[in-house]
Amino acid sequence: MEVVEIKTEYIKLDQFLKLSNVVSMGSDAKMLILEGLIKVNGEVELRRGKKLYNDDQVQFQEEIFKIKSNQGV
Repeated sequence: MEVVEIKTEYIKLDQFLKLSNVVSMGSDAKMLILEGLIKVNGEVELRRGKKLYNDDQVQFQEEIFKIKSNQGV
């Protein structure tokens, strides 16, 4: 599991996928999400604007990312 730190209270899923280098472009993030290939906290997430908060987990294939926010903790 890889921990990814954010400096805000939340981050949107498509932005997170770019930040964590899962994708390089927003259009790639959109496609992965719409194809049902991204899980948030163990469930398939189809909304690219889904807000992710501290301790949320994002999974793509075998990679799991845990979000750590220094805001609102």
